[in-house]
Amino acid sequence: MHANELLDVVFRWAHLIAGIMWIGNSMLFNWLDRNLIAPGPGASKLSQGKIYMVHSGAFYEVEKKLLEPGELPDQLHWFKWQNFTTWATGICLLVVVYYMNGAAFLVDPSVRAMGQGEAIAWSAGSLIAAWAIYDAIWMTIGKRAPGVATALAFVLLFAAAYGFTLVFSGRAAYIQTGVMIGTVMTGNVWMRILPSQRSLIAATKAGQAQDETLSLRAKQRSIHNNYLTFPLLFIMISNHFPSTYGHHLRFYVLAMVMVGGAGVRHFMNVRYAGRMWMGPALGMAGFAIAGLMILTRIREAPAVTVTDQVSFARVQEIIQARCVQCHSAKPTDDQFVVAPNNVMFDTAERIQAMAARIKDRVYTNQTMPFLNKTQITPQERAELGAWVDQGAKLK
Repeated sequence: MHANELLDVVFRWAHLIAGIMWIGNSMLFNWLDRNLIAPGPGASKLSQGKIYMVHSGAFYEVEKKLLEPGELPDQLHWFKWQNFTTWATGICLLVVVYYMNGAAFLVDPSVRAMGQGEAIAWSAGSLIAAWAIYDAIWMTIGKRAPGVATALAFVLLFAAAYGFTLVFSGRAAYIQTGVMIGTVMTGNVWMRILPSQRSLIAATKAGQAQDETLSLRAKQRSIHNNYLTFPLLFIMISNHFPSTYGHHLRFYVLAMVMVGGAGVRHFMNVRYAGRMWMGPALGMAGFAIAGLMILTRIREAPAVTVTDQVSFARVQEIIQARCVQCHSAKPTDDQFVVAPNNVMFDTAERIQAMAARIKDRVYTNQTMPFLNKTQITPQERAELGAWVDQGAKLK
């Protein structure tokens, strides 16, 4: 296995495992908070509620509360490393897949021509700027007018996502948005939530009363992370679906899915307050699905239209010139030493078997050849599409 591919699979595997643990914990604790039974008349004044659960052949009694000064238990479990591991492996993937190999996956000359250094600077710099701006909003405006801060944060999020589509390749623009969201979420955990928890622990150890405002501040950032979860999960899998990131309306597809995903999460949250949620949640899910089903079917007017019959000999000529450098048993490309996704066009039968996919990737979405590395022309794209429409015949 090539070193770059090995690093990719190792970090991707670790990223998936850590993400399951982190997001699973986050959703569990948010669920616990919304299902707590209010403290009864005889409960401690520090109690915020209890919940009873059954799992693994026994019952669990969980209570959320503040502690009396000096009451800190000997064993206290923190949930922090799942988040850090998810973010760290995600950054490693960003470096391995998008920064290495000349930033080939990051840069699309048809979007913006730039060198490896400039592209990496834009990518890394935007992550730092995103956290700084977001945190500044919530440390200033958010304290006085959280509604205004929420609106401003959403506007800036979508502005950043749109800006990425003007700078990076379509696939990279989606992933950059996801890494930005993940960085903000990680900043919330390590810069705001954990420091609040440390202050609570330190006060308890010192025999001092705990400041409940620290808990509320940490909870606010935890709720932000909760709402960002579903959009982030979509972005994590988006690179497997070229019809989304490769579409000319890619930003609007992403925007609809993010709004729909966050909306579903919102109505899943408010159901615990006794509010109607199933219908609105399904409506938001439909909104997201509409972004995938409707927008991705809106096609640009073709640059070239082919009405003549296209022979298979012509198809082979185009594929030989534009595709087999990567998609063959023995690739000659300097980057892809193994045929991507094991797709090979060495025989006529293989080409015919992949006809529908060829049309989708080369003609419809134009995400292949990779960043048009082999300089396929609009005429050649149209000819391949026409051959498929004409029955993908070998004669």
